[in-house]
Amino acid sequence: MLRSVLIGTGSALPRQAVSNAELAMRVDTSDEWIVERTGISNRHIAAPDETTTSLATDAARRAIEAAGIEAASIDLIVLATATPDQTFPASATLVQSNLGCRGGIAFDVAAVCSGFLYAVGVADSMLRTGMARRALVIGAETFSRILDWEDRTTCVLFGDGAGAIVLEAQEQEGDAPRGILATRLHADGAHNQLLYVDGGPSTTGTVGKLRMKGREVFRHAVVNLAEVLREVIEDAGLSTDDIDWLVPHQANARILDATARKLNLPPEKVVMTVGQHANTSAASVPLALDQAVRDGRIKAGDLVMLEAMGGGFTWGASLIRV
Repeated sequence: MLRSVLIGTGSALPRQAVSNAELAMRVDTSDEWIVERTGISNRHIAAPDETTTSLATDAARRAIEAAGIEAASIDLIVLATATPDQTFPASATLVQSNLGCRGGIAFDVAAVCSGFLYAVGVADSMLRTGMARRALVIGAETFSRILDWEDRTTCVLFGDGAGAIVLEAQEQEGDAPRGILATRLHADGAHNQLLYVDGGPSTTGTVGKLRMKGREVFRHAVVNLAEVLREVIEDAGLSTDDIDWLVPHQANARILDATARKLNLPPEKVVMTVGQHANTSAASVPLALDQAVRDGRIKAGDLVMLEAMGGGFTWGASLIRV
């Protein structure tokens, strides 16, 4: 069977790291307040010369290097972002040009924090149907550009960054094939007003700022994520006990803990980077995945579950044997 096999990961963070204590100098908050409610201690904030495209390009180059391939062999780029450099063209095309792999397919996906999972699902489908052989899947954000720094309940939650993976179409046989085993994606637009940006080209003509009702989002997130994880496990014909690692969207430590408990997953199986990176939206899953691969936690043959939920609402999960 033709499967999309993970052959490389990479990530990139802005130069400037901002601690809670530093943030408290410009926002009415404190380290204790942020850590208690979110588990976040630090985040990275992009400088004016650091953009979604530049971070995405850096993460992509590291993933390509890890894969041991030439950039020119990439014939599909899917970039998930809610903060593109321009309204159009797609930031993926700018990354493509930066990498020197012109002529293939390149486009953006907009599903906010679930964007990377959506991008993985799209790339997997295109690889398995023969539209491409090698795909670069990226999640990249400069969320600091759309934060209301007067809203202390939301601005402390987010950071900037990028993560990328390289997928390659390969024939797999046997009882333990490598690659993407199952993916489920969902959306429910009825909850638009719980997490959104109050601007856009066709409404206000401005970029707008992020608005969120955190308590309601938390409630939906725990239920939706637990359900989609069970769906993917069932699709793959496996059980929760078979999962070696859960790499979740890094939104809030309490959401991660609650989701793991619902699935009876021990905390030591959950990759958690929210404390260092905060919520980097579409970048958070590939950032956490790359960190766990590079520090040796995730090894060849491991069953890794990726999951995320974001504004829309959108949510999804994907199971990969690395």
